[in-house]
Amino acid sequence: MKLARQMKVFVTRRIPPEGRAALAQAADCEVEQWDSDEPIPSKELERGVAGAHGLLCLLSDRVDKKLLDAAGAHLKVISTLSVGVDHLALDEIKKRGIRVGYTPDVLTDATAELAVSLLLTTCRRLPEAMEEVKNGGWTSWKPLWMCGYGLTQSTVGIVGLGRIGQAIARRLKPFGVQRFLYTGRHPKTQEAAEFQAEFVSAPQLAAESDFVVVSCSLTPATKGLCNKDFFQKMKKTAVFVNISRGDVVNQDDLYQALASGQIAAAGLDVTTPEPLPTNHPLLSLKNCVILPHIGSATYKTRNTMSLLAANNLLAGLRGEPMPSEFKL
Repeated sequence: MKLARQMKVFVTRRIPPEGRAALAQAADCEVEQWDSDEPIPSKELERGVAGAHGLLCLLSDRVDKKLLDAAGAHLKVISTLSVGVDHLALDEIKKRGIRVGYTPDVLTDATAELAVSLLLTTCRRLPEAMEEVKNGGWTSWKPLWMCGYGLTQSTVGIVGLGRIGQAIARRLKPFGVQRFLYTGRHPKTQEAAEFQAEFVSAPQLAAESDFVVVSCSLTPATKGLCNKDFFQKMKKTAVFVNISRGDVVNQDDLYQALASGQIAAAGLDVTTPEPLPTNHPLLSLKNCVILPHIGSATYKTRNTMSLLAANNLLAGLRGEPMPSEFKL
């Protein structure tokens, strides 16, 4: 037990209480935490992780070769408070025999709810309408004033029919969506059957959808997938929503598509970079709704994520099966 007590854990941010409590109760760990809600500076991160056996990080923490070198040979577990792992140098981590924990499933419902909220907010022009109330633009009733686009009898295209993509489709179906399309690496016949969703190419999805929702993971194949060619194939009345990762979208191309009227509107919960500079061109557009990456931001979900991340870390340190291990 004495040796176990020497296991050092470094946590890169304040985490929600349930996860924090689980770590505090672990008698075999010495926990050090960056005590701030703001990202840890790289030098502090390198100092904190030095000699650590376990690292609990966030998606904003870049875990690359340099950081792994700074950590040293004792590091055997990295637990990330996220479902995405694109901030981790997985090849280098695998080479060193380090196990990785992540938090899938637990944020699926919250993220799907946010995606639907963002889609409705964007297609029905809610931020514009709220601003009109505040600035005196609301005068008499006008037949076409503040008109947007509805889901009834529409075609919805989902880029990435994984857990979150399916949860989004499940929530949109009762709105009277007529047809679901999806694209990805390969058909998911069993999962798609629930929505009678059709597997199509990305260009066909872009061309035929009234609403495009991007919920895929970021990979070399999906990076920059939604670019000028993609937007040019979309309908001028189409609405584009991205809740996956900012790098899936070429933002310069998206700006041109929105500014020129190539597509009707866009809603983004993710951008490149994050946070988006306040002078970014996309923020000047009325037909672009941007949120600060709050897909999983419910109290329950964030607490559940933190507890899962803590339990992944502790299980990995103790040589036990993790509740959610990312297999390398």
